[in-house]
Amino acid sequence: MRNRNRTLSEETTQIAGMTVTIVRKAIKNMYLRIKPPNAQIVISAPSRMSQAAIARFVTERKPWIERARRTMLQAKDEQIRQSDFNGLDRVNGSHGPDNLNGLENSGGVGDRNNPGDPNSLNNPRVFVWNDAAKERAVRAINAQLPVLLAKWSPIIGRKPTHVTLRIMTSRWGSCTPKTGRIRLNLQLGLMDPRFLEYVLVHEMTHLWENGHGEDFQRRMSAYLPQWRQLRRELNRHVVL
Repeated sequence: MRNRNRTLSEETTQIAGMTVTIVRKAIKNMYLRIKPPNAQIVISAPSRMSQAAIARFVTERKPWIERARRTMLQAKDEQIRQSDFNGLDRVNGSHGPDNLNGLENSGGVGDRNNPGDPNSLNNPRVFVWNDAAKERAVRAINAQLPVLLAKWSPIIGRKPTHVTLRIMTSRWGSCTPKTGRIRLNLQLGLMDPRFLEYVLVHEMTHLWENGHGEDFQRRMSAYLPQWRQLRRELNRHVVL
C-alpha cells in the first residue's frame, strides 16, 4: 500500500559541502531524512520550493545532519563488526530489517505522540528513528496486533501466515498473496491506532484480491465502510 506523495523529480546537488538528494513531491512542507545504509541525505520538498530555500534549510541544519550521519555510520560499522544482526522484531516467527532514519521538518507531522517528547512525531523540529522509538513502535503494534487479527480474520475469511514489521520509506504496508505474508510500516506504531487497523485490513484484503479494482474496493467497503476517509487521512502523513 503506497503513500500517494509521488516523486515528481529528483536531483543530486552539493549544499554546504554535503551531497544532497532533492526529491520534489506534491507536499506542503519540507522534510529531511538520513537514509541507510550509507547515511544519504535526502530532502523531500514541495514542487515549487526554490533552490535557495532548500539550501538555507539544509545549511541551518548542518550540525544536526552531521551528527545523524555519524550515528548511522557508526551503527553500520558496529553491525558489520558484530555480524549478528537480527532485525527489528519478530511477529509470528518472522522479522524485518533494521535501519536508522532521521527527519527534520518545517511543519511537523501530526500524530498521537507526546508533544513534549523531543523524539515524538508531533515535534516540529526533529524526529530520529533510534532504538527507543523503534521499541516503542514495536510494543504498540504487538499490543494491538493479536486483537486486530482475532477481530478481522473471521470477518475477512483469511489470515496472514506471517506479519513482519519494517521501517519503510514509501509505503504503509505490503502483502504477498502467494505466501500470505504481510509487512507493516513500523511507523504505524507511533500513529493513531485507526491507521494500523486500516492498513492491516487493506493488506488482508489482498489475500483475496491482488489489485485495487472493483472487487477489492467492494470488499473494503463491506469490511470498513469508512476506508476511503481513513486512506485520505493516512496519506496526509509523510512516510518516514
